[in-house]
Amino acid sequence: MNRIARFLMIVGALALIAGLAGRVTAKGRHTHATSKPAPTRKVPSTLTPPSNAALLFEFEAQGDQIYACEAKPEDPTTFTWTFKAPEAELRNARGEVVATHFAGPTWQGNDGSAVVAAVAERADAPSKKAIPWLLLKAKSHTGSGAFSTITYIQRLDTKGGIAPVTGCDAAHANAEARVPYEAMYAFYYPAAS
Repeated sequence: MNRIARFLMIVGALALIAGLAGRVTAKGRHTHATSKPAPTRKVPSTLTPPSNAALLFEFEAQGDQIYACEAKPEDPTTFTWTFKAPEAELRNARGEVVATHFAGPTWQGNDGSAVVAAVAERADAPSKKAIPWLLLKAKSHTGSGAFSTITYIQRLDTKGGIAPVTGCDAAHANAEARVPYEAMYAFYYPAAS
């Protein structure tokens, strides 16, 4: 892709994002300039994208982490909750759903563009009752909108989502558990050189 086409795609994505971007609190309430600022988080250095990645936008997510009760491969008589997929909505500052998050893991914007990523690094969340924080690296894209240029994604500020500790045994094989979670996803794209 030549520089002009890439520039036009980024400008178009930024114009779309202007209508999408913003922050909402975990309960969907808006934060405004007059509200107290979001808490400062200490992000482990292992979860920092490379210096050639620029933050494009952040969205708060609410949804479920989905687990299935399965036999352990090393001992088919023992069962455990195994992570299957996320299912969440990402919202802008007005509380509007601007994207969805589902198996892949995939993030898809309302414009149809999507990014599929893989975990590059992980770190324990500050709370033992929350799923880990992650740095993910894009592996594929679809469409030509807001998510088509994403190279890295951070999952931060997680709440909930950890696998159940009970209820998985031979009598419940293939049962599904949906555990509510919240997170902030930060999306990065290649910085202009």
